[in-house]
Amino acid sequence: MKDESLKLMTKICKLYYYEAWTQEKLAEKFGISRPNISKIIQKAREIGVVEIIVHDDPFQTSELEKELESRYGLRQVLVVPTRDLNKESVTEAVGRAAAQFVQKLIKSGMNIGVSWGNTLYHMVREFPLDKKEQVRIIPLIGGSGSERTEVHANQIAYELSKKIGAVCDLLYAPSVVETDFLYNEITAMPGISGVLREAEQVDLALVGIGNPFSMSTMERFGYLSESTLDELRRLGTVADINSRFIDRSGLGIDHPINKRIVGVDLEQLRRIGSVVGFAFGQHKVEGILAALRGGYLHMLVTDETTASQIAEAAE
Repeated sequence: MKDESLKLMTKICKLYYYEAWTQEKLAEKFGISRPNISKIIQKAREIGVVEIIVHDDPFQTSELEKELESRYGLRQVLVVPTRDLNKESVTEAVGRAAAQFVQKLIKSGMNIGVSWGNTLYHMVREFPLDKKEQVRIIPLIGGSGSERTEVHANQIAYELSKKIGAVCDLLYAPSVVETDFLYNEITAMPGISGVLREAEQVDLALVGIGNPFSMSTMERFGYLSESTLDELRRLGTVADINSRFIDRSGLGIDHPINKRIVGVDLEQLRRIGSVVGFAFGQHKVEGILAALRGGYLHMLVTDETTASQIAEAAE
């Protein structure tokens, strides 16, 4: 961003946040339409010119964090205070808190692996500009298609790399392929096999946890047919992590689709030294518990309501 544009953005935000000017008043002063004033204010939040911090009562969330850390042997849990927030505000709050959490984890010289999904998208969207030296971002799973590309691992990797000035590798492959033959052909291609080898060896992995039967991104993208969902349900599937399906104990499901995912598998994920899981919502509680029981996570980011439900379900 040019210095002049940044200076204008800062001036608008100071008047908006410090002096409570309305967007209409700002539009009149600067000769800019109100919708464009709104876009400037939103952009300021996205690139880190503006950071909004709400000081909530930390006691309850800190107790939940300690309880989950102790119960599951986690290095760190972040419980985001979300009482009295609507659904959209919860998503934004979790994304913002997750961005601040991950920002502290990323150090110069690290290789960072990213999965895909809505929470990771919001985390990267809220991530501030914070240049790091010699960092590489690597997708942990493939992804193709034109629908909601912003939640694909390649796009998340690219957007995060822009925020921190990192090198970004891309995995030019679908996340799920139709046959074993096609899987073998694709994963043998040098440009894909090389990225997959790098993905196995990342220093830090950022992964979402999905529920294939409720608000599923994989189903929405057409990766899961009704017959496949029925089969997964009969086999005891409760969640997917990096698009690999697991049961309530965290064990991989013995279904052909688990062998046709182009990405880091469950055992490879377990061998990564630091894995952060991101998930929230009542429909994710059983999946988060499964991921914890399976030993895939070292850290967890979730919201207050979900953390309470996890603690209650584990009793």
